[in-house]
Amino acid sequence: MSHIVPIVAVMVLAVFAIYGVILGAAQFFEQVRSRQLHDAERDVLKARIELLANPMAKIQAHGDFAWSGFRKFVLKGKVLEAEDICSYYLTPHDGQALPPYLPGQYLTFQVNIPGVERAETRCYSLSDSPHNPDYYRITVKRIPPPNNDPAGRYGLVSTFFQHNVLPDDLIDVKAPAGHFYLDTNQRGPVVLIGGGIGVTPILSMLNHIAATGSTREVWFFYGVQNGTQHVQKEYLKQIAAEHENVHLHICYSSPLPTDIEGEDYHHAERISVDLLKRLLPSNNYNYYLCGPPPMMVQITDDLADWRVPKTHVHFEAFGPATVKSVSKPVIEKPKGEEIEVTFARSGKTLLWDGSSPSLLDFAESNGVPIDSGCRAGNCGTCLTAIRSGKVDYLSEPGATVEEGSCLACIAVPQGKINLDA
Repeated sequence: MSHIVPIVAVMVLAVFAIYGVILGAAQFFEQVRSRQLHDAERDVLKARIELLANPMAKIQAHGDFAWSGFRKFVLKGKVLEAEDICSYYLTPHDGQALPPYLPGQYLTFQVNIPGVERAETRCYSLSDSPHNPDYYRITVKRIPPPNNDPAGRYGLVSTFFQHNVLPDDLIDVKAPAGHFYLDTNQRGPVVLIGGGIGVTPILSMLNHIAATGSTREVWFFYGVQNGTQHVQKEYLKQIAAEHENVHLHICYSSPLPTDIEGEDYHHAERISVDLLKRLLPSNNYNYYLCGPPPMMVQITDDLADWRVPKTHVHFEAFGPATVKSVSKPVIEKPKGEEIEVTFARSGKTLLWDGSSPSLLDFAESNGVPIDSGCRAGNCGTCLTAIRSGKVDYLSEPGATVEEGSCLACIAVPQGKINLDA
């Protein structure tokens, strides 16, 4: 029996050793698993932080903050920026959070003007960085009469904003929208071009780059007639001075005697691709531009001649005579054919002969009311239900088009059509 005790002891020790090995292995694998979970959680958190650092992701993550239809805003501040140009600072009347937006997007406004039968709708670009969570800012120019009618009327809504909209007034506003915005996922060099009041979305892009501390190469071109129209002159100088990656170039097409070259502006000429060729190291940039239609048409055509890929040229288009409609040929009907267009609610059936730029213009010229705003397929105000038939678009819609509907401002009929208007 005496020899059994050592054997049993050895067996017991072996069992404990094996248990220890198993326990140690279990603890080791648990530590490995915990570390893996920690790393996974850290990676998820890192990805979340990076996601929320991007304005587009913020819009997706905080989509509940956005609103449908019009929301009441309070005008908290009004600043005269230049001759007939004011900035308006808006906060939500309900005090709730503001959804972020992408630099370059716009707001849609509905304005009731005394003496005007229907509410007027307009789109104005946001002109500040999306990184200001407490307010939205737009910058609006009072639209002058046409050059061929200097005694004509100033812009209806822009004049109302400048003369009648005062601090603490309530304004009806739709959520930020639009497909023209700076691609914040990219870090490559950009050329930002703003002509006249078209600088507003371009200014938002510049402010975003400055606010995020981005070091991406930026060439900022801003063109106006003279110093009386130059908005945020000192602020732009400050941005260029504080950010060595920002190259500021101001163009005055007709400087006044009081405008000083090198102090107020850099170039006594219009913005052109010839100017870009003289200044840029190459054509290898993404270009963002907004301004008068003739400027945009000329620059986009010349960029194409300079072998800049179309995918690198981005522009904003508002109004009936924009680069989108000019650069794409109007869809013509077969020769001699007339198309029957019925406006069901108005009880009118008319013949489309192709002379109207769009179904919206055709409706208006025949006394059929259709609400409108941007007139470039961006704001969605002219969305009209199609009872039967189909349309072609003169340019790519910027607003979402519901199935069975069309954006009348950029649509023409494919054939016989019946609209709910």
